[in-house]
Amino acid sequence: MLEIKQWLASFDEKWLTLVSEQWIWILQVFAIVLATAFASFFAKRFIRKLLLRLHKTETNWDNILLQAISRPLTWIVWLTGLALASHVIYQETGSPIFFATGLVRDIGIFVCLTWFVLAFIRGAEEEFSTNSQQLDKQTVEALSKLIRLAVFISAGLVILQKLGFSVSGILAMGGIGGVAIGFASKDLVANFFGGLIIYLDRPFTIGDWIRSPDRAIEGTVEKIGWRVTQIRNFESRPIYVPNSVFSNIIVENPSRMDNRRIYETIGLRYSDLESMNKIVDEVKAMLFAHEEIDANKTMIVNFNEFGDSSVDFFIYTFTKTTQWVKFHQVKQDVMLKIAGIIEANGTEIAFPTSTLHLASPVKIEN
Repeated sequence: MLEIKQWLASFDEKWLTLVSEQWIWILQVFAIVLATAFASFFAKRFIRKLLLRLHKTETNWDNILLQAISRPLTWIVWLTGLALASHVIYQETGSPIFFATGLVRDIGIFVCLTWFVLAFIRGAEEEFSTNSQQLDKQTVEALSKLIRLAVFISAGLVILQKLGFSVSGILAMGGIGGVAIGFASKDLVANFFGGLIIYLDRPFTIGDWIRSPDRAIEGTVEKIGWRVTQIRNFESRPIYVPNSVFSNIIVENPSRMDNRRIYETIGLRYSDLESMNKIVDEVKAMLFAHEEIDANKTMIVNFNEFGDSSVDFFIYTFTKTTQWVKFHQVKQDVMLKIAGIIEANGTEIAFPTSTLHLASPVKIEN
C-alpha cells in the first residue's frame, strides 16, 4: 500500500507539472493576443483623436499622411502580435503550419507599407487635383497612375525575392519574352503611349468638343483612358477611339477658340445697286454697335460680286461668345437686323431671276 501511495503521489506531481507547463505557453499566447487587441484599439483611438486635431491646421498634407497610414498601421500591429503568438506555438508544438510565421509576417508588413504608399499617392492626387493651379486634373491623374504602377511592380518584385524567386532570372525571362510579347501587343503599347502624349501635350481635356477633318470623329470628350478615348457625338452615341490614332490625325478643338465667326453673303436686286454703299455702311455701323460682336477682331462688310441674279455683299465678323447655342442666337439677331436695314432703304433681298432679251418685237394677235 505504501508503494502504491508513493506511485500515485509521483504520478500526481508529474501530471501537475505537465499541466502547468502547457498552461504556461497557452497563457503566453492568450496574453500576446490580448495585448495585440489592446494595442490595435488604442492605436485607432489615438489616430482618430489626432485626425480631429489635424483638421484644424492650415495644411492638408498631415491629414493625408495620417489617413493613409491609419489602416495599414492597425494591420501591422495585428501581424506583429499574431506572428509572435504563432512563434510561441511553434516552439511548443513544432507544428509545421507555424513554420513560416516570420516569412508571412515580413511579407504582410511589406504589403501594408505598400498599401500606405499607394494610399498616400491617391490622397496627394486628390489634393493636387483640387488645389493645384499649375497642374490640371488629367495631368495629375496620369502622373499618379504611373507612380502607382511603378510602386506596384517594385513591391511585386521584392515579394518574389522574399519568397525565394530569382528576380534577375524573372527579368531575364521578361527580356527574352518581351520581344514576342512586344510584337503581339504593339497596338496596346502604341495606345498606352498615345494616352501618355494626350496627358502631357493636352490637345484636349474631358468636356472639350473636338473633331477631326481626317476621320469621322466629332463630339464631346467624356473619358481619356490608357487605351481608348471615349467621345460622345451629337447623336448621343459613344465613340471609342484608340489613343494611337490621335498621333496620326489632325484634331481640331473648337472648345478652345476665342470667338465664333459669322461669314455670310447677302444679295440685292440689280435695281438696288445704287443703294449698296448706304446699306453696307449701315450694316457695318450696326455690327460695331452690337453688344455681342467683338469689334476688336477683323470685321469686313463689302460689296464683292455681280452675281447671276443679284449684286452681293458679304459680312465677316466674330461673336464674343463661343457657346454653340448662344452663337446661333446672336447670328439670328444679326441677320434679322441686316434684313431690317435692307427693307428700311426701300430695297429687297434678291432671289434667282432671269431676264429674256428678244432680238425683235413680238406681236401678240388676239
